[in-house]
Amino acid sequence: MSWSQKLAELGIQLPSVAAPVAAYVPAVRSGSHVYVSGQLPFIEGALAATGKVGGEISPEEGKAHARTCALNALAAVHSLVGIDAVVRVVKVGGFVAAAEGFTAIPTVVNGASELFGEVFADAGRHARAAVGVAELPLGAPVEIEVIFEVG
Repeated sequence: MSWSQKLAELGIQLPSVAAPVAAYVPAVRSGSHVYVSGQLPFIEGALAATGKVGGEISPEEGKAHARTCALNALAAVHSLVGIDAVVRVVKVGGFVAAAEGFTAIPTVVNGASELFGEVFADAGRHARAAVGVAELPLGAPVEIEVIFEVG
């Protein structure tokens, strides 16, 4: 089964590629890898939420926003090489705007990791960093960047 068929089976429709908010491109291919720029939780061109996880944003909401970021990353790789060219997810970098004292950063980033597991099964297993930060662009609660291996 192709990845596009798997997305359809899961009822997942990829969004439009999120427009960059500064001087960069959504994704770049170098050899057999696609590097996806940090993706914010944009839905139809608008930031889904602002605030800090563990403060204005609950951990569950943060996890859902990480999933949205991951969907935007899939849209970026798809627009560049096509989703069916993905061989595996290599690495995920997750950044969470965390309220003071909030330390469940890995649980929030699981929203992205779990989506990649649903779509790519074993090829979705990846290395990862999950980092709590004071602020993210535009006040976003979560940002996800991804490296994909492609064929």
